[in-house]
Order: sequence, then structure tokens, then C-alpha cells
Amino acid sequence: MEPIVTAFGAGASVEADTVLAAKDACSQAAKDCTGPVDLAVVFVSPHHAEHLDEVAVVVNECFAPRVLLGCTGEGIIGGDQEIERQPAVTVWVARMPGVALTPFHVSFHQTADGLRVEGWPDQMSAEPTPVFVLLAEPFSTPGTEFLSFLEQRVPGALAVGGMASGGRGPGQNRLLLDGVVVEEGVVGVALTGDVRVVTVVSQGCRPIGERFLITKAEENIIYELGGRPAFTCLQEMYAALSPEEQEMARRGLHLGVTINEAQAEFDRGDFLVRGLVGVDQNEGSLAIGDLVNEGQTVQFHLRDRETASEDFRCLLETQKLQLAGARPEAALLFSCNGRGRRLFGRPHHDVTAVRAHFGELPVSGFFAQGEIGPVGGENFLHGFTASVAIFCRPLDRSSAAGNRNVP
Repeated sequence: MEPIVTAFGAGASVEADTVLAAKDACSQAAKDCTGPVDLAVVFVSPHHAEHLDEVAVVVNECFAPRVLLGCTGEGIIGGDQEIERQPAVTVWVARMPGVALTPFHVSFHQTADGLRVEGWPDQMSAEPTPVFVLLAEPFSTPGTEFLSFLEQRVPGALAVGGMASGGRGPGQNRLLLDGVVVEEGVVGVALTGDVRVVTVVSQGCRPIGERFLITKAEENIIYELGGRPAFTCLQEMYAALSPEEQEMARRGLHLGVTINEAQAEFDRGDFLVRGLVGVDQNEGSLAIGDLVNEGQTVQFHLRDRETASEDFRCLLETQKLQLAGARPEAALLFSCNGRGRRLFGRPHHDVTAVRAHFGELPVSGFFAQGEIGPVGGENFLHGFTASVAIFCRPLDRSSAAGNRNVP
């Protein structure tokens, strides 16, 4: 008997009929990976949300996957396309011998003692360290708190994924785990064993001005940078910008916060970028969209389409150069629903960049209402970000031992 080999496939369809679209996407995916498979992932536009269970039936008939995940997305990514504002279904399948899969659906309940997470699998082990693919419903999921829970249960695990989108309120998004459609919480799968996943998380910003050390802060309020009022530092930085950059700053200014202060140098991708959400000129403080600590290094950032495109390309190229000894075979792509045509003014930007750097991989994904991916070795929930999981095969499989997961 011939050994079972790793294989991946992906397909996408813009058929308006849900069953026809699912069959079309499965047929395309099966050209590179025939069933049965280990993992299948499906994403559907809101047009197909009410019939996600029918997509599951088609995928199960075609591939009989051990685990089937899926969700709704405002826009769908499949093959070489980013399909926006029209019906779409994408199917991504993987046959991964030597990989253990632990699926789960968790929900959240606030109690007097804090957040309670229900549904976490008892058999989940922190050794060997798993890779998580996570799909979450945004109106019912406290994303940051769940990622903190994940770090407590499986320290150092890599997580990538996105928040379902397309729905405008609770109960309008859909998640899929195997044949069951749910409207809340998180569905996901933990992968352990002979799997290597590397990630690219592009926050689409570039740093401006000098770096500062936070010398006085409380929760998300920064009072002093380098011993001076934070607002004064902002004013001086803004005055030194070009007129074009000043206009960009007026439209939206961001602050990058370092994650690992032990680094000797900070470069692209070392900052967790958060929005500047308020200023208080009287007390000279700044408010950002996350908690900060005294002693962290920060730098102001700008975002525009050129910067976002450059940042993504540079990070993809950097990761490509670090793949010595491994071959990219497939990718899952989670792009913010503020990217796509809205940001770049042209279609297929992110998926084209991924395939330009790593070859004509089977790719599926969707435009998310929040993206999950690691920065500085920690998992975060992002906005305006492209988060990519690239599945690789070691060129010398005899040298592969356990997980080799690289953020």
C-alpha cells in the first residue's frame, strides 16, 4: 500500500444557488486533493448564510472530513480571487497524515466571578504545543479575553483566524462545526503533530517620528512619554510631518506598542498597532484602544493604501526568506473587511500578494470583522489587518519532528 501523502485543495464559486455553489467549489478543490480529507474549511457570503448546513452536507459527501469548520464572511477569498459584494462560497481541504485534530465549540457567560468559558475540550493538551484555527462570532465573543484564556490553557500556542462578518447584529452571523450551525461563540480546531504553520500578520502601518518610553500610564490612558506630557510629544511629532502626512494623521492616527521589551532593536512587525481614540489637552494625555504599561516603548504610526500594500509585501518577503528547509503548500487568509477594494481601490490585492510570494497555493479565506494572529510571539485580535496562516511541508520529512510553528 502506498503511503498517504499531504495534499491541499481549494475552490470558489459565485453561483447564486447554495448547493450548486458548494458542489462547484468542492469540484475545484478535489482537483488537487481528493477525499477523504482531515480538515475542511468553508466560508460563505451572507447570501448563503441561511443555507450553511446545505454546504456542510455537500462537503461531507465529497470529502468526508474528520473536521469541518466554517463561517460567514462579508467578502470571500478563494483561489486567486477576492469576491466582494456578491454571492460566493469557498471550500479549502487538507489531507495531513500524522496530524491530530481536536475540534471544539466554546461559548461565553459572564458571572459574578468573571467570564466562564463553556465547551473547552477536556482532552486538549498543551504538549505538544498546538496550532489553532479559530472562527468567532463577534457579537458574542470577548475576543481579547478568550485569547488570554487560550494562553493560560496552552501557553505559547499559535492562533490564527477571524471574526465572522456580514451580519449587522447578534444572530445574523453563522459558524459551522462539522454538520452543526451555531450563532454564537467560537469554533476552532487544534492541530498537533507533523504540521508546520508559519504566519504573516500585516497591520498595514508605518512608523513616524521618534520612539518614546511610557513613563506614566493607567489602563489605556498615557499621561507621560519620556517624562513629558504625552500630548506635547504628539504635537511636536505632528508639526514635523509633511503636509501630506499631516492630512493622513488627521484622518486617523495610530500608536504602535512593543510587545517584547527585551529586544535590542524594533522593526516592522514588532509593534502591536492600536488606534488613538482620544486626547485630553488639559491633562496632556492620550487614550488608545488597548491597555498599556509603564516601561513599554511606543511609536506613532500612519496607515494608507500605499503603506498597507508595502507592509504586506515586506512581511511576506521576510517570511519567505525564513522558510529554508520548508515548502509552502496552502494558506488560509483572513483580511479585514476594511481592506479589499475599499482600501486598495482594486480587487484581489491580498490574495494576489500571497500567491506572488509563495506560488499558486490553494488559498481560502474571508473578509473579517476582526483578525486573529500573533505579534511578538503573542496572539492578538486586530483590525485593518491581514492575517495569513501558511501550511508548509519540510523538504526533508525525516527531519520533521513534532510541531514547527513560527509566528
